[in-house]
Amino acid sequence: MNYADFWGYPDPDMLEVGNGNLTLEENRAHFALWAAMKSPLIIGTANKPLLSFHQDPVIGRPAYPYKWGYNPDWTFDPAHPAEYWSGPSSTLGGTLVLMFNSEDSAKHRTAVWSEIPELKDSAEKGSGYRVTEIWTGEDLGCVKDQYDVELQSHDIAALVVGESC
Repeated sequence: MNYADFWGYPDPDMLEVGNGNLTLEENRAHFALWAAMKSPLIIGTANKPLLSFHQDPVIGRPAYPYKWGYNPDWTFDPAHPAEYWSGPSSTLGGTLVLMFNSEDSAKHRTAVWSEIPELKDSAEKGSGYRVTEIWTGEDLGCVKDQYDVELQSHDIAALVVGESC
């Protein structure tokens, strides 16, 4: 993905949303990761925030993983995929943040504002950001320091972390 931008894109093959035996959570995770990586999409959907990030006319780079697997330093882990992703956007009014549960059971995930590359320089202890949940469109208000969520197996949390508050 180091070469992905307006001139090139990652192509992880077919988007399988709605095909086969994928659960709702697996379909959401599949679509969110494809949109965040700005892979080619041939799909009919009404999820405007993910499509807006995917088709951003100013920022061509995709979301990148910032925490992998279960290594103590969150670096690349061949046994577990990247579970925390973020990317800047000129259209969302903030940063796209994804938290993925690759496990076969429900798991807790936490997005810590000071760990997210796009927020690192401005996030201090006690920092709050306006957060919107992408799947429901719910405005979660001013969320301080971090966002916690319990995810079902193979589900993904998708957020827009907006301006500080």
